[in-house]
Amino acid sequence: MKYLLNKAAGLVIIMLFSTVSQLFAQKLSVTDLTVENLTNPLSIDQPKPRFSWKIVSAEKNTKQTHFEIRLGSQADLTRNTIWKADKKSETSVLLAYDGSTLSSKTKYYWQVRVKDNHGNTSVWSAVQYFQTGLKPEDWSAQWITVSGKDSLPSSPYFRKEISLKKVVRSAMIYITAKGLYEAHLNGAKIGNHYFAPGWTSYKNHIQYQVYDITKNLKQGNNAIGVVLANGWYKGRIGFSNRSQFYGDMRAFLMQLEIEYTDGTKEVINSDNTWETANGPIVSADIYDGETYDARLEIPGWDRIGFAASASWNTVRILDKGTEKLVGMSGPPVSKHEEFKALKIFKTPAGETVVDFGQNLVGWVILKAKGAAGTNITLSHAEVLDKAGNFYTTNLRTAKQQNNYILAGKGEETFEPHFTFQGFRYVKVEGYPGELKLDDLKAVALYSDMKTTGKFTSSNPLLNQLQHNIQWGQKGNFVDVPTDCPQRDERLGWTGDAQAFANTAAYNMDVSAFFTKWMKDVSADQLANGSVPYVIPNVLNPGDAGSAGWADVATIIPWDMYVAYGDNGILEAQYPSMKKWVDYVSSVAKNNLWNSGSHFGDWLFYRPNDDNDGRAAVTDKYMIAQTFYAHSTQLLINAAKVLGKNDDAAYYGQLLEKIKTAYVNENMTPAGKLVSNTQTAYVLALQFDMLPENLRPQAAERLVQNVKSYGNHLTTGFLGTPYLCHVLSRFGHEDVAYNLLMQESYPSWLYPVKMGATTIWERWDGLKQDGTFQTPDMNSFNHYAYGAIGDWMYKNIAGINPVAENPGYKHILIKPTPGGNLTSASGELETVYGSVKSAWIIKDGIFKLDVTIPANTTATIILPNTTKKEEVGSGNYHFESKY
Repeated sequence: MKYLLNKAAGLVIIMLFSTVSQLFAQKLSVTDLTVENLTNPLSIDQPKPRFSWKIVSAEKNTKQTHFEIRLGSQADLTRNTIWKADKKSETSVLLAYDGSTLSSKTKYYWQVRVKDNHGNTSVWSAVQYFQTGLKPEDWSAQWITVSGKDSLPSSPYFRKEISLKKVVRSAMIYITAKGLYEAHLNGAKIGNHYFAPGWTSYKNHIQYQVYDITKNLKQGNNAIGVVLANGWYKGRIGFSNRSQFYGDMRAFLMQLEIEYTDGTKEVINSDNTWETANGPIVSADIYDGETYDARLEIPGWDRIGFAASASWNTVRILDKGTEKLVGMSGPPVSKHEEFKALKIFKTPAGETVVDFGQNLVGWVILKAKGAAGTNITLSHAEVLDKAGNFYTTNLRTAKQQNNYILAGKGEETFEPHFTFQGFRYVKVEGYPGELKLDDLKAVALYSDMKTTGKFTSSNPLLNQLQHNIQWGQKGNFVDVPTDCPQRDERLGWTGDAQAFANTAAYNMDVSAFFTKWMKDVSADQLANGSVPYVIPNVLNPGDAGSAGWADVATIIPWDMYVAYGDNGILEAQYPSMKKWVDYVSSVAKNNLWNSGSHFGDWLFYRPNDDNDGRAAVTDKYMIAQTFYAHSTQLLINAAKVLGKNDDAAYYGQLLEKIKTAYVNENMTPAGKLVSNTQTAYVLALQFDMLPENLRPQAAERLVQNVKSYGNHLTTGFLGTPYLCHVLSRFGHEDVAYNLLMQESYPSWLYPVKMGATTIWERWDGLKQDGTFQTPDMNSFNHYAYGAIGDWMYKNIAGINPVAENPGYKHILIKPTPGGNLTSASGELETVYGSVKSAWIIKDGIFKLDVTIPANTTATIILPNTTKKEEVGSGNYHFESKY
């Protein structure tokens, strides 16, 4: 515009000013509207839902100065607004509704308009919506189940035909189950959810889902169908072949609410008018797989005009349980990437095996043509053994096997319904004719979380490590954060989840995922405040209270607050956080937690022949004391955010006593720790357990320990997440890079060099000689050690949150090159927008390009300098000598 003003005629200047308002509108817009971190959710239970949006601006240093929200019960908000918010504020994340009480089971529409500090005003955003959930008194449906005892492994099918005499304006199905369900309408599956209603602490609460079927429900006759399976509720779960943990009867609850164009309404429920029969799903189990007999298919069972035979029975009403029904608050499990079969080969043992090239979680879709009764078996494995044969010993008792029995009616296509497998390789048995690559494809299933982070560098091995971290997350974030997805376990181990939470929040939007899961942490927390090893808890009553595992109660709420600026999760989890710290205080003696059963630094380095005492054993009670301090500190942090000043003061005094007790118990006067291990020093330094004057020498002891192992790490599940962070914090960035770039065992890149496509449970799951580690615990898809991703984003790419301004409201960009890297880049989609940091070193010059989203600010610190650049939103380029 400056050029035009200097060179152009007056007429052009007048034309420019006449269109200034249009230019301003184009310079500022609003996008990505969410309610409770979800896009257009249909089951909002919160009485005061929270709204978020992102601002897009063409100008640098843009901040929101003012926002307007309008909300109504119809999409035309110019006429039907029932609530407005009009405020001078920078708030654009999780702004709470403060109008009159919202009605239940009602759809509301909303949009936003903002102003910025440059005088620009956006146009109104696109209209978005959310629907409130059902109150307990809104439920009129009845739980229905099979007519007799639910003793068969087969999946029961249910159906009902309905006749609608009017034109439908809207139709919503509310549905849940004890077990897993799949719902159908007029011959098609409803929605794209899998494993619904999801896994929660069923004894406390069961989620229901809501589907908008307006476009699929028609005037006249319609058919509704439901299929049930055991799932986590009734099937095999946990250890010792235990089943029926939550109950012995599968059942479902369904309520269809219809509004007609004339304004009248009708409710159609699950009740005793439904019919049920067995179908082709002969068995379905999370661990063991699914058997589908196509000869038992019931053509048209979910369509109108189906003539039910004598095999169909009247359903039975199941008494209402004590569990609470809650709206779905996390993302559903859905289908994602598909993988073509890369290779079909014969193993030395003569097995027909298919390689999909990636260790993934989901299932295989198979095409086949053959005689009726032909049984095709698909077995799933992560790896081949040293000889190249199909290896399933590490699955323990999980069969992880799908069986398809052909109907003999031409080409047939099969895929499972109520199970999932963790695999790269599939063994095919019984296939009629020649198996071709196009006869199979694999599909990944995981919770529907948006990808938010990207990381790449000039080192291909490091890039593969990042790939492995991401796929470890995808494979284990299947409604709950599982430890592994393949063997007879697949449980929500708390220690793994807390170790990986920060990395998870870089790779994907896990805000709603963890919010949902943390509700179960609270629900399954014991009355005394101790936290079970796994959530949802399906273990024994006493399996709780391990340091670093139970601390999930404090660690994840705080991590999510920092990553997403969500003080709501702190409010919701604060009672649980406090109960956990109070529990530890109750069993501590003189402020020292030296009792109880602990996993310690799980799977730390242990050489096979340890005559020299090189195993990196860290005293478990020493570890426990550091996590006692850490949880207390996080509780203090949360108390300050929430304005609980008395709690902050009380626990602040307690924290000092905890640290004093630690020093007296575990440190010599010279500063040496009684467990002279990497994990001991890492945890002591990470959680500030030592007096400040003794921290540098402790860091130096850590460095010497690393060097004594030939620049290898020796840490396990609890020490590994913080190892490189501590080294960087105390000025030993070179040692951190040496560890990261180490290619021999034990290291992060050793599995990469061995061909891994996910993160392994053990540093040497596959040994250098081609043999395996202990088969009873040797998962090749275990994300805990992938926690190094947090350091890679923060230190290599340089993208850091600032806890004082959470959710990346203020951003620290501080890349620290090393490890012979010549370039690296990171990208993160925050709640405000995209942050980018990309650098390259060329001819002795460090060049950095940065993108900062609107409505945020950033501090930029270049390598080898303490100079800080304070910037607002926009794109920036920096150069310095290197």
